[in-house]
Parts: sequence; C-alpha cells; structure tokens
Amino acid sequence: MSEGYRKGAAGGIPRIGFVSLGCPKATSDSEQILTRLRAEGYEVVGTYDQADLVVVNTCGFVDDAIHESLDTIGEALRENGRVVVTGCLGARPEQILAQHPQVLKITGPHAFDEVMDAVHEHLPPAHDPFFDLVPPQGVRLTPRHYAYLKISEGCNHRCSFCIIPSMRGDLVSRPLPQVLNEAIRLRNAGVRELLVISQDTSAYGVDVKYRAEQWGSREIHTRFLDLARELGELQQGTTPLWVRLHYVYPYPHVDAVIPLMAAGKVLPYLDIPFQHGSPAVLKRMKRPAHAENTLARLKAWRAMVPDLAVRSTFIVGFPGETEAEFQELLDWLDEAQLDRVGAFKYSPVEGAPANALAGPVPEEVKQERYERFMAKAASISAARLQQKVGRRLTVLVDAIEGSTVIARSYADAPDIDGVVKVRGARALAAARVGEFLEVTITGASTYDLRAKLA
Repeated sequence: MSEGYRKGAAGGIPRIGFVSLGCPKATSDSEQILTRLRAEGYEVVGTYDQADLVVVNTCGFVDDAIHESLDTIGEALRENGRVVVTGCLGARPEQILAQHPQVLKITGPHAFDEVMDAVHEHLPPAHDPFFDLVPPQGVRLTPRHYAYLKISEGCNHRCSFCIIPSMRGDLVSRPLPQVLNEAIRLRNAGVRELLVISQDTSAYGVDVKYRAEQWGSREIHTRFLDLARELGELQQGTTPLWVRLHYVYPYPHVDAVIPLMAAGKVLPYLDIPFQHGSPAVLKRMKRPAHAENTLARLKAWRAMVPDLAVRSTFIVGFPGETEAEFQELLDWLDEAQLDRVGAFKYSPVEGAPANALAGPVPEEVKQERYERFMAKAASISAARLQQKVGRRLTVLVDAIEGSTVIARSYADAPDIDGVVKVRGARALAAARVGEFLEVTITGASTYDLRAKLA
C-alpha cells in the first residue's frame, strides 16, 4: 500500500488519478465518472505519484487502441500500483488480466456504479456524498467553452467490422428532458458549443418508439429532428450557441434537419461515417443505409445549404476489396467532395464477423491504397478551403499561442478537423478564449485557414 494511500485513508482528501482514452463517447463517460467522484469529495490529480488510486478508461475498438490501453494500464501499475480499469476493453477482462493480473477491478463501458463501487472499496470517500461539491455542469475534460452532449448508449447495427454492440449493448436513448436539461446547464455555465454524440445520433429514439415526453407545457417526441430543433432554440441573446451533430447516418429522415441548418439553428456540419463508396464493399460491411444513394442525398442537402460541411471516415483494405472497388471509392470521393476526411487501414478486431470474410488484403496493398486515398482527400480539402479565401466567417477562439489566435469555424470540430489561425495585433487584443470573433479569410493550406480580424 502506498504512502499516499495511507495518508488519504487516514482522514485526508482521497486523491484519484484518471486516464481517459478513446473516442468522444468515452470522454463523456469519463466526465460522468469524474463528476460523481468530485461530488463525493475525491480530489482529481494530474500525476501518478500524487494519486492514491488510478482509474483508466480504456478503448478496445482496433488493435492500436487495445495496445495503447494495455500499455497505459501497465504504466499506471508501474507508477502507482493501484489501478481500476473501465471502458470498452473492460468488456474483455481476460485480455487485460493476461497481461496485468494485479489490477484491482475491471468493469465494462458506461458501468458507472461498478466503477464507483470499486473506488469505494479500495479508497473510501472522506465525506458525506450528499454535499454538493461540483458545479451544476459537472466535471468536464474539455475546455470550458465546448462540451460533448451524449444522447444515447449502444447501437442496434451489426456492422461486420465492429464489436461495439457487444461492448456497449443495443441502443438506449436518454430521456429527452434529461438531455435538454443538461444542455441548458452547460449553456448557463458558459459553454458556447455543444457537440452531440452517440453511436448513431440519427437513430435517437428508435428504441422507445419516438415516445412523447413532457417538456414544460409541451410534448416533444424523442427523435433526432425534435432534439435538433430544441437544441437549436437554446441560444440566448446575441451570443451564438453552436450545435454540432456527430455520427449521423445518411437516412432519409435526416433530410428534415437540413432546414434547421439553413435557418441557422444548428451548424451546417454533419459527421457521417460513410466508411466506403463501393456498394459491394458496404454490403460486406453490413453498413446501415448502404443501399441509399448517398451522392444524390449530399447533392440535395447542398442545394438547400451550400455551405454544408461534411466530414467522414473510411476504411481501406477491407477483406475482399478489389482494385476496382477501391477505384469506386476514389471516384465516389471525387464526386462527393467531402470537406474533412479521415481513413483507417483495416485491421482485424477480435470477435468481428469480418475476420471470417474471404480475400484478406496484403498489408503492402493496404498501405499503398491508404496513401492514394489520403492524397486524393488532401487535394479535395485544399481546393475546398481555397474557395473560402476572401470570405468573412465567425470563429470560436480555442487558444492564443504567441502572436497567433487559434480558432475554429463552423466547419471545424475540435481535435479532429482543421483550425483557423488569426494573426495581427488587433486580433490579439480582441481575442478571448471561448468567445467568438468575426474574421476575414486571407489564405488556406491543405487543412487549415489563415485569417485577419474583420
């Protein structure tokens, strides 16, 4: 038992170290756990040697994430020795125990009660948890001016390359009043941008058959359109409240949300995980909406909202992918003209049905296709950003680094998209982190924009 733990248990403030890995959905889980820890009087510290116990929230989606999670658990054990593991990799405890049998406890994803039980067992709280020790917006891992708003857990799809449903279960939508109340608390705490996340945001409410909920004097249905409309009405006064929609599938009912973007209620931005452009590959992937004419849908959306920014992720080298099918993907990308694009080389995930598909693609072919894909995506990005030179945009300031203001436009989600770099003495004098600026775009690179104060 460490000296730090003995001091904490002897009556001082118990101290928790917390490591959060993985996607924004995991970040949202971490925030909920941290909020509960703070509410019970635990102090969250930034180094292993300060902590009486360490919680590691893991990712287990692809091989690289699994290796990172296992390495992080090992590091926490070496540096501290008292470790509770949670998150997606926790759904496969045998994989963790094979390397790290000395961990104190392993729980799966969004197992908040189990995590708290493990912490209570090995590091009891120092006060009555009924006292309110946290701000109304809870504990956040993001900067004060933006926050993730998780609207559901789990997923009803059974994509052949994915094991998320086996880790997180089927879709469970949060009650609409609960989501809206959280959004209001965040807005009132100074959040300027809400990033709406789930495994499938556009499926919100399917599990409860779009149940009507009482919200004030009105009834609102638990569905994607109603949620987007209500979030879009939360702006107060003249200060914008950005609502950014992530992980949306190209279902026909998404069409109804586009007018909200045209009206300025939600950002003209959609994060759609297309994954491929070949119908045959999408069918093998068992992707939802794989039979939809996504190119026609994109064209119709842009006719309503010309400034619509679309980001997506793709998999190259999926089992059985032929050169002709890969060329279909490149041709699809040429026509789609997506603003923001990322790609992964396919790697087998333990338990995924895709592992049994015929025609594994050699690693050198995956690498070559990945490089060709990213070169194509980069050229499209550069051309689309160049079209913004000379335009006036509203940007949200994330940081001030030396003589440069680092900001984002409506087309830039934090951490995954590009940035707008604003220079000049006037911009430095006017900029405040977490506030908006009006800028004129003066230049563009492959992924970022340059600007001056308008």
